[in-house]
Amino acid sequence: MNLKIERVEVFGVAMPLVGEYKNAYLSKTVVKSAVVRITATGGAVGCGNIDPTPGYSKELTEDSLRMLETRFAGLVMGMDPTNVHRILAKIEPAVDGYLDAKAAIEMACVDLSARVAGMPVYTYLGGAVKDRLLFNAWVGILPPDEAAKETLQWKNQGFRSAKIKVGGNIEADRDRVKAVREAVGADFNLRIDANAGYDADTSIKLANMVAPFNLQLFEQPVPADDIAGMARVRKAANAVGVPIMADESVLDHASLINIIRMDAADIVKVKVMKQGGFLNTRRMIATAEAAGIRCVVGHGFGLGVNTMCEVMLAATSSNVIDGLECVGPLKTKDDIVTHKLDLSKGSIALPPGPGLGVTLDDAKLVKYKFEIRQAS
Repeated sequence: MNLKIERVEVFGVAMPLVGEYKNAYLSKTVVKSAVVRITATGGAVGCGNIDPTPGYSKELTEDSLRMLETRFAGLVMGMDPTNVHRILAKIEPAVDGYLDAKAAIEMACVDLSARVAGMPVYTYLGGAVKDRLLFNAWVGILPPDEAAKETLQWKNQGFRSAKIKVGGNIEADRDRVKAVREAVGADFNLRIDANAGYDADTSIKLANMVAPFNLQLFEQPVPADDIAGMARVRKAANAVGVPIMADESVLDHASLINIIRMDAADIVKVKVMKQGGFLNTRRMIATAEAAGIRCVVGHGFGLGVNTMCEVMLAATSSNVIDGLECVGPLKTKDDIVTHKLDLSKGSIALPPGPGLGVTLDDAKLVKYKFEIRQAS
């Protein structure tokens, strides 16, 4: 089949959240996202979606939208959307950075290709090794009793793991983790995430303080560029049984290789949009696996399309740890797809497809549309 891209639509949406979310970078009540819909010969359609967040993504949503509209859409017009290698070869060298925006184009092409082939994206990517995906709950920087109560609620709903945000005061962090562990018992996986908010010495102190509470991992203890510091934290934390996971430090393949060379992490987190699409993320998961490093997949504020991208990618690798962090649908009041994903019980079965298994809702794209200001 000789397909050509005939239309690239780009939408900016601002989706209200169910509450205010705080981490080491910011607090927010709305997630701003970019959505891409590609239409090819004969009406074949595929969609992509990115949700850049300051602290994780180098570019703001507005910047990604401008790049999609002014550069990438024009570059891929007339190309074969099913030849993802050539699509990437066209857009990747066109401009430095903008991995999120590049991912949106690649996601849409992969979705379209799988739909044309009549198969789910996970089959298109080689096949699923998991039929049901488990998700990781998310608990903010709360007083100990509130954090414990909320985590227990997640457990009662069906979740088997949760991430507790830490930052600002390691004694308060310890008390929060202790309260949560006592509430949920020993058969529940707990993670903590500092969002790069501590230095190495402070992180080592915190690792020692929370070691008795049997953590699954300690995420991004130090600033993203302090790989030597993270290696030092890892050595000390491992001595007391606390694995270290890199997140903000993981951007492209070169950054992953550097982390591996410096023995800086036991686990790495990858995100389809942050790594520039399905293909790049799969390669990084394979590299991590070859180095004996396991992976966590997901980012916390994705809309339905981006969430399904990460769900379907995670399903294709046994190196991905259970407890996906693509839990955006739990935090948003609505979505841009016709049927909002229900993650409330902590797991979902893989949809049979084709493509990503979700369809854009044009009315919602209009309802939540936001305009970007012209660059000065």
